Amino acid sequence: MKTETLKFDTAGGASSAYLAMPDEINEETKAVILIHEWWGLADHIKDIAGRYADEGFICLAPDLFRGKITKDKEEASQLMNNLETEDGLDTIKNAIAKARETHDIKHFGITGYCMGGTFAFQAICHLEEGLSAAAVFYGDIPDEDTLKNLKGPVLFISGTKDEWINPGKVGGLEKIAERNTLPIESVKYEADHAFFNDTRPEVYDKKAAQDAWAKVITFFNENL
Repeated sequence: MKTETLKFDTAGGASSAYLAMPDEINEETKAVILIHEWWGLADHIKDIAGRYADEGFICLAPDLFRGKITKDKEEASQLMNNLETEDGLDTIKNAIAKARETHDIKHFGITGYCMGGTFAFQAICHLEEGLSAAAVFYGDIPDEDTLKNLKGPVLFISGTKDEWINPGKVGGLEKIAERNTLPIESVKYEADHAFFNDTRPEVYDKKAAQDAWAKVITFFNENL
């Protein structure tokens, strides 16, 4: 596995992205954008990027907080609430452009966790080019008019014990998808919010995380 940092400009200032890739790549190598949680571009996210590389993907993890990382919930909440949707999407868009320029990557899947899932879902609806599919882990759900603008299929992963992205919200998404014949598959586990994060033993669910990972890898292999 090889890693590097891509630096690029955005409307809100300079930012960067962590890039992990297999040792050998070619024009058939698939690529995924990974959006971090409200903790920032932490080691856990870089570890997931490495796992994608081990599965044969190029993985690009843009830094929506421009270098800020925290382990404190209050600070994380403040960082997330201070991040405008337009700013986050602009960072993702410019990360895509930089990767296209430096590595000739034409299309990406996009995935993310918690806040990152929210931005992954918004990106597959709003960005006009570069994204072909999205795997969203317990991110907030766009409104119906926004969802009608989906640019590709979505795998939506949630936990039935999640008090934020709760079963009611997920049920609403499923009804919107059915009503509008949208390419959204909903997968639910008997698990809590952030169940994929193996650095948080209070919520981590190994069985659910492993099953979700297998489903996401299959999803991206089939749709990219």
